[in-house]
Amino acid sequence: MWLNRLKHSRLLLRSSIFGLAISLSGCGVIDKHVEWETVEPETYPVLKAVGYAPISSQNGESDSMKLIMAMKASKLDAYRELTEQVYGQKIEGSQSVSGLVVDSETLRASVEGVIRGAEVIKTYPVGDDTYVTELSLDMQQVYDIYLSTAKPRRVKDVKYY
Repeated sequence: MWLNRLKHSRLLLRSSIFGLAISLSGCGVIDKHVEWETVEPETYPVLKAVGYAPISSQNGESDSMKLIMAMKASKLDAYRELTEQVYGQKIEGSQSVSGLVVDSETLRASVEGVIRGAEVIKTYPVGDDTYVTELSLDMQQVYDIYLSTAKPRRVKDVKYY
């Protein structure tokens, strides 16, 4: 009987100490004021890309139509290259083996992203059958465009009351 009372007393003492510890630990509501500041990179690179397109392979009824289509294709190729530099390239590969011999092997690459602020530097034909477009992307300008839509922040100071 006295053993049960001792166990009950110990349990009661532990519970009391635990409750006291929680009440003294400051579980009350604390007000705080968080001050934010914008984060800006130290340097801004300028990315460059070149796109190529064959003129004679383009769909068109005349040489001038084929030239215009090559202009558009070379510009798209340059934008693809810029997108690869900014976002990277997704590579998917698969291989099939049958009877310990490689049956088929495929490799697929894709790129996806939005490029804002790119500038056409030059567009010109090279030789008789190639059209070239050169693009430039100033990351300072991209950062300014980004700031207009989303404000990147970090904690500057926190004050507790």
